[in-house]
Amino acid sequence: MITVEHLTKSYGSTLAVDDLSFTIEDGHIYGFLGPNGAGKSTTLNIMTGCLAATGGTVKIGDKDIFENSREAKKLIGYLPEIPPLYVDQTPREYLDFVAEAKKVAKKDRPAEVERVAKKTNIEHVLDKPIKYLSKGYRQRVGISQALLGNPQIIILDEPTVGLDPMQILEIRELIHKLGENHTVILSSHILSEVQAICDKVLIIYKGKLVAFDTPDNLGKISSHGSAIEIGADISLDMAKEILSSLNGIVSYENIESSDDQNLFKVHVENRDLTEISKEIFKAFAEKDIPLYKLNPVKTNLEDIFLELTSDSEENNITILEEKEIDSSITA
Repeated sequence: MITVEHLTKSYGSTLAVDDLSFTIEDGHIYGFLGPNGAGKSTTLNIMTGCLAATGGTVKIGDKDIFENSREAKKLIGYLPEIPPLYVDQTPREYLDFVAEAKKVAKKDRPAEVERVAKKTNIEHVLDKPIKYLSKGYRQRVGISQALLGNPQIIILDEPTVGLDPMQILEIRELIHKLGENHTVILSSHILSEVQAICDKVLIIYKGKLVAFDTPDNLGKISSHGSAIEIGADISLDMAKEILSSLNGIVSYENIESSDDQNLFKVHVENRDLTEISKEIFKAFAEKDIPLYKLNPVKTNLEDIFLELTSDSEENNITILEEKEIDSSITA
């Protein structure tokens, strides 16, 4: 478990991290999001003991990262955004060097290198110079060094940056597998990747925590809400009349109209989309009106991210902080 309390970091007059507090529980994959300059990498560097804080505390388990850094760091494996590789070495040489730096016993190092190489599927390139490896394999070598010593917590800062689509899928599957035995914190600008992989998401903006919950719950508290697309041969006004008795529909929107078909969207709050879809279907069936489309559309993480990190939406950020942050952190 990681406990961050009232963490701050200043660079002169610039406040990069502003009174940040949250708790990372064991056994989950967390997404750590924020726009460029939000304080993500600064926070990760402080959490891993690579950077001093201006104020606040970080505990890894019961070890304070500032007061007992050596013991705390044993619990963390860290892949920075730019992997710290020595490209003239082979992966085997490099991993043996890192294992020594991590105080892995000399007699155990060969087996430990083989263990992490198997986990990241780099066994067949262990003896090729790193400079000749593809970007994807270099990232795997970087993840391998984070796994040495079998730390409880794996922190990955932009692990798929610069990779092609196939390499991204391979790294995503690897992160899934890591989550079976480790707590994983993933920082990424690929929001679809975070939504696909992560159990919970932290979003920071201007050094502050603006959201911390599951992707589904964030969708529920978003002002965008969730929606259902409905296609039928009726007007939007008639659809409103048919659905007027249903709870949870907050607004209607025309998407496309033609002589014989209309497509519109109903926006939903605080309702399970499957259940309200059943009610919508039943309401149209009772009026003997056929539907050619009934498609639940969940708010995606990109919409939520843009809402929470846009200067034009600062009032929304304040509302979400006051109503949701405290309860979601302890959920």
